[in-house]
Amino acid sequence: MYSPISLCSQNTVPPRAQLAVRPLALAVHMLAAGIAFAAPWVQAAEKTEQTETGSSLTLAPIAVTETAVRERSAVTEDTNSYTTAAARTATPLSMSLRETPQSVSVVTQQRIQDQDLHTILDVVNNATGVSVNRYETSRAQFNARGFELNSLMIDGVPTLYEQPWSSGEIFSSLAMYDRVEVVRGANGLMTGAGDPSASINMVRKRASSTDLKGSLELSAGSWDTYGVEADVASKLNEEGTIRGRLVAESNEGDTWIDMNSNKRQTVYGTMDIDLTPDTTLWFGLSRQESNADSPMWGGLPVWYADGGRTNWSRSKSTSAKWSKWDTTYETYFVNLDHTFANDWQVNLSYNRGERTGDSSLLYLSGNPGRNGSSGMFSFPATYKTETTQDDYAIRFNGPFKLLGREHDLAFGYVDSKQKFDADSLDAQTGFDGVADFDAYNGNFAEPVWGPRTDYGYSETRQKGLYAATRLNVTDDLKVILGARESWYEKTSDDVFSEVSKVDVDHELTPYAGIVYDLTDNLSAYASYTEIFLPQSVRDSSGQTLDPIIGESTELGLKGEYFDGRLNASAAIFQIKQDNLGQNTGQLIDPSNPVGGFAYEASEGATSKGFELEVSGELATNWNASVGYTQFTAEDANGDDVNTLYPTKLLRTFTTYRLPGAFNKLTIGGGVNWQDSIYTYATNPAGNSEKIQQDAYALVNLMARYEITENLSAQVNANNVTDQKYFDIFDAYGALTYGAPRSITASAKYRF
Repeated sequence: MYSPISLCSQNTVPPRAQLAVRPLALAVHMLAAGIAFAAPWVQAAEKTEQTETGSSLTLAPIAVTETAVRERSAVTEDTNSYTTAAARTATPLSMSLRETPQSVSVVTQQRIQDQDLHTILDVVNNATGVSVNRYETSRAQFNARGFELNSLMIDGVPTLYEQPWSSGEIFSSLAMYDRVEVVRGANGLMTGAGDPSASINMVRKRASSTDLKGSLELSAGSWDTYGVEADVASKLNEEGTIRGRLVAESNEGDTWIDMNSNKRQTVYGTMDIDLTPDTTLWFGLSRQESNADSPMWGGLPVWYADGGRTNWSRSKSTSAKWSKWDTTYETYFVNLDHTFANDWQVNLSYNRGERTGDSSLLYLSGNPGRNGSSGMFSFPATYKTETTQDDYAIRFNGPFKLLGREHDLAFGYVDSKQKFDADSLDAQTGFDGVADFDAYNGNFAEPVWGPRTDYGYSETRQKGLYAATRLNVTDDLKVILGARESWYEKTSDDVFSEVSKVDVDHELTPYAGIVYDLTDNLSAYASYTEIFLPQSVRDSSGQTLDPIIGESTELGLKGEYFDGRLNASAAIFQIKQDNLGQNTGQLIDPSNPVGGFAYEASEGATSKGFELEVSGELATNWNASVGYTQFTAEDANGDDVNTLYPTKLLRTFTTYRLPGAFNKLTIGGGVNWQDSIYTYATNPAGNSEKIQQDAYALVNLMARYEITENLSAQVNANNVTDQKYFDIFDAYGALTYGAPRSITASAKYRF
């Protein structure tokens, strides 16, 4: 018997005590504590910086650098825009999308609202060049350009991401984020370890308003789903040097799958404190809680026992009524920004993440007989997981002069530590299977659970020193050079394997790019980037193989029009993976089979393709985002690899506010299309058979009416043609159907 979830981890430690925290109260107390802490600093600053003007006092002007202006303009809320002025996801330098020699997409606050996006999963389903493969209801895999996407960042600082236990991350609420940036290709300069696919950077909302402002939104939709979201920001002292923001969200309801329901709650509080005109302290906390009742664990069977293909209703489930998957995700962060007199800046940051998971699950396997002629096997299990992560970072950036011209430089240090523990309760009963799956409705007796046992453990440490510079060779020619030196160490163990340790020292990751302005609006660029991925397999001498190296080469054109309100890009790319460990079929030590097989480094997969993207304002009151990706991914022998990742993707969405007498109405819609995906699995006859989902398109529509200046009503309809489609869980050759047609209505009040 085996578990459908596998992990390489080490003996679990005793679970730490759970924090009994009331998130709203904690947020309020943190805001109050911040005010108390900062008050003496702010008052002292005001005394030194204020100048007397009659009976009133006026703060001395705050020094604002070009970089600071650009980063403030990168904020997307209240811009009504589908693009942004700057991004720091590809390099530590703050550059516009046109100045960045890589493919970068930004899902702005306006687009989040227009498309009614709620989670990171929603973003990946709609952003250019990235896709999702759903394992089942609570887990999914992100992909880009033919490779797995496992690089997540928050405010530009990488956070480690374990996909086998990823239900907490993929359903992270967007309520606390201003925008989501996606850079495609290798991104080792910023993330260190990972695959050469893409990186996702989630940028938090800031407490920047000196006036009381906010919003309240109510929503209701298909399958009895209901939601409420509140967002309030204001200054907290008369001068506006202390500002706070509080965001709260709650969503709950059923899904299209029988018995399955979800409830999600988010609380986010943050403060900005101007300690001096040049120094800002900003910090906050968040708590996200997700509760899934009767989630599926594994997908639906592809074949009946007689070899015929199944055709399940999209509501069919393998779950039990007692099943659950509950997760929490708490973060605490603090940042200090300071601008020096020479326009140099320093940023210090610390992020603490605490994730917990509590699941009781039922896995059904095998090929059922029609009308109960044969049954399915059952495997119940329960898991408790705890993950803690601490991220430390410091970054310096600023201008310097060389050969009579001004250039930009950024350098810094990142240190991430992650500890993961998993326990399980072994089922004493519940292995009798399901006799008639056609008639199965979730009535499966909950097992008798045995004592808690260690399931898996891992400890990961990643450190990195990086530097990047942009050399303004001429007014039209810019050269970007950078490098990162990384240290990576991971120790892991689980019930299925021996203790393993991966140790990588002084891994050098280069970055090079060139941008040439062809006209005032159009640039040509080229870039070369790398990323590394440690591997634990060993060669014939017992030595661990060097890390897998991912290399990205990209050529393209970028345009910026209408004073930056519209961005367009066209790119061709090639990605290679080398040093991939291949099993030789020979034991490392023939006298000791436990030592395992020897591996040798070889050339890996190659992905080649192109991308097109337009995002922003096409005309007054007309926003659009259109992206198309096409590639081929092959191994060293020329065979297709990662065939569950679509090789052609179209992502479109547009809105238009009607003119004249109808100007209170905004209408919009889009199409998400992908080509076919497939894999091979063993059928009931014992033969390999192809499982394929043909190409399909999902059509989404929206309409919003401005009832008053402050109040609006919106309707979103997704998959309006009711397209039936599925994702494939490759590990088990099982299916998970996507959502049918759904409608959501919402009302939003702004003040």
